[in-house]
Amino acid sequence: MVAAIPELPASGYALEVDGRFKAEFTTRDGAKAGGEELKKRFPMLQIRIYDAQTHAREGI
Repeated sequence: MVAAIPELPASGYALEVDGRFKAEFTTRDGAKAGGEELKKRFPMLQIRIYDAQTHAREGI
């Protein structure tokens, strides 16, 4: 697992795993692919994609 991000990203996308930001991505597709792979390996985790531009979260 990647180390947690200390603060909200200013741009791009981030994976939020169980309420903590874990990885940053430049594209939404990259974040979605990473989140889906993580969800396959650990289905009990709550994983969301955070969009830094709109400050919105989308569940996987």
